[in-house]
Amino acid sequence: MVLLPLCLSAQGQEDADAPSLQKKERRSSNVFTGFSGGMMLHGGYLFSDNPKTVFSNTGLGSIDYVKGLPKAGLCYGFGGTLRIHLINHIHLGAEGHVSHLPLMNTGSNIRTGWGGAMCDFYGNWGKTRPMIGMSIGGGAMKRLYVPDNTPVTDTVSSTIYNSSYVKTPFFYLDPYIGMEIDLGNHMAILIRIDYMLPFNIQNTGLTQVGEKVTWGNFLTPSGPRLYIGLMFGKLKKT
Repeated sequence: MVLLPLCLSAQGQEDADAPSLQKKERRSSNVFTGFSGGMMLHGGYLFSDNPKTVFSNTGLGSIDYVKGLPKAGLCYGFGGTLRIHLINHIHLGAEGHVSHLPLMNTGSNIRTGWGGAMCDFYGNWGKTRPMIGMSIGGGAMKRLYVPDNTPVTDTVSSTIYNSSYVKTPFFYLDPYIGMEIDLGNHMAILIRIDYMLPFNIQNTGLTQVGEKVTWGNFLTPSGPRLYIGLMFGKLKKT
């Protein structure tokens, strides 16, 4: 009989604590509302003001030859992202990408790799989630210039080459807009458009590639990219 009041008291305390525990669980579930990740393919158009800043090479040859070199082109590549979803309106995570820009028909190209943190805000409109966000991080731009086999004059028996390879690290900001289309079964298609803004030294010569990163200089070529990917995970609050 002595134990009966104690048991009733303990049961009453558990009943009193149950609502507060349920509130904490609901509060936690309202903050963390999902997670997702996947791979993306992209294509884009990158451009610069002149060929010297494209290749970061001031010794490309005569003025007429330089004018004939490309200063824009189509790029392509792939990447991936991992995200957590907060309050059913925020994606927070990390991503990384590699992009390739072929130039001329000699093997010249620009390869860009970058990665960092991303954050965007999204809405819920049926099975579609429009979003706007920004990623921030760092990367490197690798420029390979290989000239064609045209001799300087008809009297020269051998071709004069001026090949160059330059690797330039950079810090970037990457604003983007996009949307996700829910496919069900924890899958969605992600469509996104961005315009990456890489900052480092000016591309005026091969001797300047060792200078430190600064905010004052914008690297080119740069331009918009379109991403299409497939996301997996708990994509929305249920």
